Amino acid sequence: MSPPPVSILTIKNLLVERGGARVLDIPAFSLSEGETLAIIGPNGAGKTTFFLAIARLLDPVRGTLLFKGQDVLRPELTISYRRRLAMVFQDPLLLNTTVFHNVAVGLKIRHLPKQEIARRVARYADMMRIGHLLNRSAKSLSGGEAQRTNLARAFATEPEIILLDEPFANLDAPSRDTLIEDLRLVLGQTGTTAIVATHDRLEALRLADRLAVMNEGHIVQTGACQEVMNHPANELVASFVGIETLFPGIVQKASGGTFTVEVAGQKIEGIGEVAVGETIICCVRPENVIISRREAGTETSVRNNLPAMIIKIIPQGPYFKLQLDCGFFLTAYVMPQSLENLALKEGKRVNLSFKATAVHAIRRGK
Repeated sequence: MSPPPVSILTIKNLLVERGGARVLDIPAFSLSEGETLAIIGPNGAGKTTFFLAIARLLDPVRGTLLFKGQDVLRPELTISYRRRLAMVFQDPLLLNTTVFHNVAVGLKIRHLPKQEIARRVARYADMMRIGHLLNRSAKSLSGGEAQRTNLARAFATEPEIILLDEPFANLDAPSRDTLIEDLRLVLGQTGTTAIVATHDRLEALRLADRLAVMNEGHIVQTGACQEVMNHPANELVASFVGIETLFPGIVQKASGGTFTVEVAGQKIEGIGEVAVGETIICCVRPENVIISRREAGTETSVRNNLPAMIIKIIPQGPYFKLQLDCGFFLTAYVMPQSLENLALKEGKRVNLSFKATAVHAIRRGK
């Protein structure tokens, strides 16, 4: 049996105001040592403000910020605490000097011996695949190379927590994909605790052990990635984790953790603790919907089988998104081979199906 996770950062009742307006309100938050937490949310959700508060660059009105059990809101602990953190922004903000000196800048500020500086620069430059660029001018770097330099500079200080604020936002797709994978490997190799803020849920899933959704200065939901993705706490969270199919229905039957809901004259079965007569919001992830030529009502183990018409087919890179009308609107994903084999086209009638376990119920008021 593995030991319980050790908390490296604990927040209680943290309130930050700007110009008298409340911009951050975190009743409780905990970050475990060695984990990577991803925070997603819209622009203005408070992600950067949250980072600045954690880094002690914004003073809260009230609250507790514990780092390894110490209250680092105490002024005498601020400098020593900040030196155990590193923060990476969208823009690398490199100095007009060589890559070597950019990676080394935090180490020089800490007055490390030259030999140790050289060792760390070489190590983290190699980890970020820029070892061959150390003598290059930072001005000559591509966007991806500049951000790799920025990351190497942060890791070279060997922080206990690294805060990554939209670090891939300004990169082209190929640079972003390779850098995400390299960052994932470096976090694993170093064991560094990390918080990553991103708009992209796929980035979050590739990097994170745990996911948090933020809005209007509040953490709305946090949990294991698959838990948040498949069981959103409310409609806002559902929209941010990629659930496009949301429909209200009235619960007709409920027993033993299963329910039947009526939606536009259709009976939908799902899993969840709800009450008969209750109006709920049902969520179905697009990847859980199966498209077939089988007639609705044909014998199958899948509980929910509905006739539908394809309204629109939208290319989405490696797959296609289908918008369907089955009395209510529903979204599904299909691969190119399925699109061809089933001869799918707009206006065609098909059958769709999804398991009862694919239906997540959001109770009103959540």
